[in-house]
Amino acid sequence: MLKELHTVLPAADLKRAQSFYHDALGLDPDETHEGVLVYHVGSGSVFEIYETSNAGTARNTQMGWITDDLDAEMGTLGERGVVFEEFDIPGMKTMNGVVTADDMKSAWFRDTEGNFICISQTT
Repeated sequence: MLKELHTVLPAADLKRAQSFYHDALGLDPDETHEGVLVYHVGSGSVFEIYETSNAGTARNTQMGWITDDLDAEMGTLGERGVVFEEFDIPGMKTMNGVVTADDMKSAWFRDTEGNFICISQTT
C-alpha cells in the first residue's frame, strides 16, 4: 500500500538550486547525497532536488504548496525576488499572478532550474 509521497525535482545546477530554495523559500536541505538534496517540510512532506541535464524541460506544475494566506506568501516571495507567472490560456487567466477558481486560488513561479511551483489557498 502506498504510504508516503514526495516530489523529485530536476536541477541543472544543484548549487544554484540550493541557493534559490534557501534565499527565496527559506529552506535548507536536511540531507545531502552525491548530486541530491533532500528537504523535509511540514508534517511528513519531503522533496528532493537532483542534478540532471534534463532540468527545465517540463511545462507543467511539478510541485505544489498549500498556504493559509496566498497574498502574504506572494508578498514575501516577491520581496525575495520570486517572479510569478501570468497565464491567459483557455480555462485559466491570471489577475496579478493569481488564478481564482470556485474554492481555490493559486499562483505559479519557476525556480532557477525552470521547475513550475504552485502555491494554493482554499477559499
